[in-house]
Amino acid sequence: MTERRRVVVTGLGVVSPLGLDEATLWQNMLSGKCGIGMIRAFDTADYKTRIGAEVDNEQLCAAMQARGLVSADRTVDMALAASGQALQQAGIIGGNPPYTPKDLATIFGSGVGASQTMYNSFITFTQKGVRGVRPTSVPRCMANAITAQISMRFRLTGPNYVTVCACTSSTTAIGIAYRMIHDGYADKALCGGSDTAFDPATFAGWNNLGVMSKNPDPGKACRPFDAGRDGCVLGEGAGALVLESLESARMRDANIRAEICGYGESSDAEHITSPSPDGQAKCIKAALASAGMAPNDIGYINAHGTATKANDECETKSIRLALGDTAARIPVGSNKSFFGHLLGASGAVELIVTILGLEHKKVPPNLNLDNPDPACNLTLVGEYGMEVSSPVAMKNSFGFGGNNAVLIVRRWED
Repeated sequence: MTERRRVVVTGLGVVSPLGLDEATLWQNMLSGKCGIGMIRAFDTADYKTRIGAEVDNEQLCAAMQARGLVSADRTVDMALAASGQALQQAGIIGGNPPYTPKDLATIFGSGVGASQTMYNSFITFTQKGVRGVRPTSVPRCMANAITAQISMRFRLTGPNYVTVCACTSSTTAIGIAYRMIHDGYADKALCGGSDTAFDPATFAGWNNLGVMSKNPDPGKACRPFDAGRDGCVLGEGAGALVLESLESARMRDANIRAEICGYGESSDAEHITSPSPDGQAKCIKAALASAGMAPNDIGYINAHGTATKANDECETKSIRLALGDTAARIPVGSNKSFFGHLLGASGAVELIVTILGLEHKKVPPNLNLDNPDPACNLTLVGEYGMEVSSPVAMKNSFGFGGNNAVLIVRRWED
């Protein structure tokens, strides 16, 4: 049996509606800035919902150009930009190409994939017919284009693949990377997620699903755990983390940001869109067991917290089912009020925020929590954030398809 190893985080990278680096994102969140606005990517005149949290296109283009990266697809571009940050911070690559080959696994999650390229291909087909569709549409549209491009651009020679499991996609990708390193199958991995839904067709599906907020005020629309919540708000972005064994990090004298202590996953096996508290609670318990921890070891919960009626109430029940009486004292927050629901990328970006919170011993507020829902009877973080001294936090991700994934992370203290 392969010896099990401790797994640490040595690099972080983020592309978000509140900034394209961790410092900007963190400062904007602490100051209570909201990244949700009116959608600019396409004409929303015929849509019920016209708001979303978009990444600044000029900043994204500048970030790509700074690394000599050529645009491939918006989802891929955001993943590349975030990956470059994480790899450079971890000391895996230098600032500019060409890069020397490195034996890292590349595992990303995405709920939608290369949606922009897919949409453009379908438009070309309807306008020009079969002869108008370029053969490059196949490698550009395939879901694993995300990790394939990351692997090629940064010369990462370990396995590369994409996990697709709705809103849990990047949390699952991180969990897989954690297990690979923990169980001795790899020394290092680049993992995370990237997603966007801001093309007319993909957004139309969400528009007609009936789960998005119709609040016309972008800054007030996303209201996790608030009695007045009326649905989620979509966002876009990418998060990337370099994980490696503690031995590898020490050998390289790398700067350690946090430790991944456990991972749990489960399936509700009940309904494609309605969550199950029993399935979620099973996942939370599995994460605790993986980490060798008890409920009273958890000092903060970064919730999935989508601001839909069903999700927030269900997540409250699952936390109480899994943690028992201890749940009443643990602070709970949701980051989605700041930058919306990043779909498959949400877990990665929110885990990065969780790590920043552990480092600073402070967690961001829950925006728009004006009237907490009595059915969400947890210790919810207020409008000014909260000091949190505990070194251990839990990150929940629950998605369509009944997918559940939970990570346990600890502040690094050598």
